[in-house]
Amino acid sequence: MAMKINNLEIENVKRVKAVVLQPTENGLTILGGNNNQGKSSVLDAITWTLGGNKYKPSKPQREGSVTPPNLKITMNNGLVIERKGKNSELKVLDPEGNKGGQQLLNSFVEELAINLPKFMESSSKEKAETLLQIIGIGEQLAKLDHEENKLYNERYSLGRIADQKKKYAEEQIHYADAPKELFSANDLIQQQQQILAQNGENQRKRENVQNLEQQFDYETQEIERVKQQLAAMEEKHKQTSNDLEIARSSAENLTDQSTEELERNIADIDEVNRKVRANLDKQKAEQEASDYKSQYDEMSENIQSIRDERFKLLDNAELPLSGLSVEEGELTYKGQKWDNMSGSDQLKVSTAIIQKLKPECGFVLLDKLEQMDNNTLKDFGQWLEKEGLQAIATRVSTGEECEIIIEDGYAVENKKEENTNPWQGKGAF
Repeated sequence: MAMKINNLEIENVKRVKAVVLQPTENGLTILGGNNNQGKSSVLDAITWTLGGNKYKPSKPQREGSVTPPNLKITMNNGLVIERKGKNSELKVLDPEGNKGGQQLLNSFVEELAINLPKFMESSSKEKAETLLQIIGIGEQLAKLDHEENKLYNERYSLGRIADQKKKYAEEQIHYADAPKELFSANDLIQQQQQILAQNGENQRKRENVQNLEQQFDYETQEIERVKQQLAAMEEKHKQTSNDLEIARSSAENLTDQSTEELERNIADIDEVNRKVRANLDKQKAEQEASDYKSQYDEMSENIQSIRDERFKLLDNAELPLSGLSVEEGELTYKGQKWDNMSGSDQLKVSTAIIQKLKPECGFVLLDKLEQMDNNTLKDFGQWLEKEGLQAIATRVSTGEECEIIIEDGYAVENKKEENTNPWQGKGAF
């Protein structure tokens, strides 16, 4: 059973002269009043009574009083806790009359329930660590967060490189008319030399024809001139005639090849190769950009996988409040971080976590709720009722939302024209 405060009596503690209060069992009981009237002293007295001497005020006895502090709290199971006398000694009695001590109180009193500012004022990461400690997945989640941050940083670096490579590739000039491979000047010169050699051979054959023609003419003249050598010359002439026919036949269909294009290519080879190298550089840059983009995408998938595993881990955990989670090491509720939560949501989250820390503790003390409007208080009070939790709070106000008013250290019933207050505590003096 969750322990709650059924009744409390406080005398001569700090600013309190005499206050008797029966807080509502489920919901919000607000102690109102102006400043310096003793509202916070009531909460300090409850904290001291239940939390032990480490919460004892430096000057617990009310100034001007000769009577020492007297504190008595009765819990909903009949347990009675008292601090009274000169030394404010602790006395704990269960419904059967058995005695107990601070150890018994510690078994059901959660420290944060009586010292809520310690939780409220902690950092977002400390709040998240408290929650993860409760649900028992802190170590696993920390490991996943570490893996995610590591991959995220690596992916960020890759993304920057990929963008740089892509930008560099886009800036490279591409020549559509350039060949895919570099030209070799040696190959072109060798082709030129072969053609020149062939043309030289052709020229030699043409010159041979001319020589034979001259020889033929000369021999004809010689025939006329030297009749005595006619027979021998005619034979030779016949042979020469045959050679001439062969030579003419060989040279008749010869065609010289032009070296103009090769000479032009040799002259332009540096420019062509410059374009080819530019195209190759662009192709390499595009490939590098594509490779880095692929690595980036792969890391994105790995990060998403870790996030999915992390969400699954949190979804399967027994969280104390629906919509409560931990993202990037910080506590969130309904997708909002602590500093973006409404005051009501901050109270809900704090109270739910405290109750989850120690389910036996069914109450929480809240000081200085004047920064919250009545709608926020009403929303929080209704949530407490729904969850079966008890909260005792103070507020600088004398409005109808206050169940009782603390005036000059006394509890005064808040007289209302009509009972429209959603928080049903009972106060007396």
